[in-house]
Amino acid sequence: MGTQLLTRLLSTHIGLDLGTANCLVFVRDLGVVINEPSVVAIKVNTHEVLAVGREAKEMLGKTPLNIDALRPMKDGVIANYEVTESMLRYFIQRAMRAVPWYKRLLRPRVLIAVPSGITEVERRAVVDSAKQAGAGDVVLVEEPMAAAVGVGLPVADPAGNMIVDIGGGTTEVAVISLSGIVHANSVRVGGDELDKAIIQHLRSAYNLMIGELGAEQIKIRLGSAYPVRDEETMDVKGLDMVSRVPKTIRISAAEVRSALQGPVTSIIEAVRATLEKCPPDLAGDLVDRGIILAGGGAKLAGLDKLLTAETGLPVFPAEDPLNAVANGTGVMLQETKHWSA
Repeated sequence: MGTQLLTRLLSTHIGLDLGTANCLVFVRDLGVVINEPSVVAIKVNTHEVLAVGREAKEMLGKTPLNIDALRPMKDGVIANYEVTESMLRYFIQRAMRAVPWYKRLLRPRVLIAVPSGITEVERRAVVDSAKQAGAGDVVLVEEPMAAAVGVGLPVADPAGNMIVDIGGGTTEVAVISLSGIVHANSVRVGGDELDKAIIQHLRSAYNLMIGELGAEQIKIRLGSAYPVRDEETMDVKGLDMVSRVPKTIRISAAEVRSALQGPVTSIIEAVRATLEKCPPDLAGDLVDRGIILAGGGAKLAGLDKLLTAETGLPVFPAEDPLNAVANGTGVMLQETKHWSA
């Protein structure tokens, strides 16, 4: 027992929000120390890692033939095992540099948030990848629970709490009570699908081809789910698919909102489906407590108003939606019940 206690004291405890779009790393007693895009740039022939995170993301769509910028996570799960392992190793090693030297003697204990809808095979891939990247004990927690804890919901209460966590690859909807998930719905729709909808719209309406980074910029500046005041327009530069030369067009917020209707509707349907399965007593609690939005998608303008209009429930964006899951893992790291003896 003494050895186990000493191991716990000397170990570094890390919480990982291993997202499709971004990877956030929480170190116990230090907070979120890394928030970087889930992108890796490698040499095509040798598979040598050239860049990870923000630097690699800037290379997306701009690399020469001998360099490939990859996003190894897709729909919240590992799409490229080898590259994910390299990315995790980089982030874990960076996080370990932030702790005292004596805590680097042991492999870190890592708590990883994963989508509630992933399969056992996908769960095993995450655990194996983390261990190969240098982790010791690895424990998985469901993203909606981590998000709910991270935004400060009273998850231990005998009452209904509802969280909608919209990430890059998935949207996690869950009703939580007594520290457990009563019902959850995980759909593989998130920020990436919003970007793709914008890319598809510009192709079909203007024969204009843009990249992922360009679509993300449009989403951030003009994206909305519900009409907002003082709607803007912006110039968009891309490649004309007919003439094959660069051109510029001007688009409006209303046009972008229309383009986003498909994936936004999928998110609303996931919320409705979860509400339909909610036990009556917990559903009554939601009338007062409402729905909390977390994840990057919570920043989509007007999404809270649209969900209120569709469900009749009050909807509140979290104060720090991007860090919700990572902060939740940080709280959970304090709970020894997550670790095996």
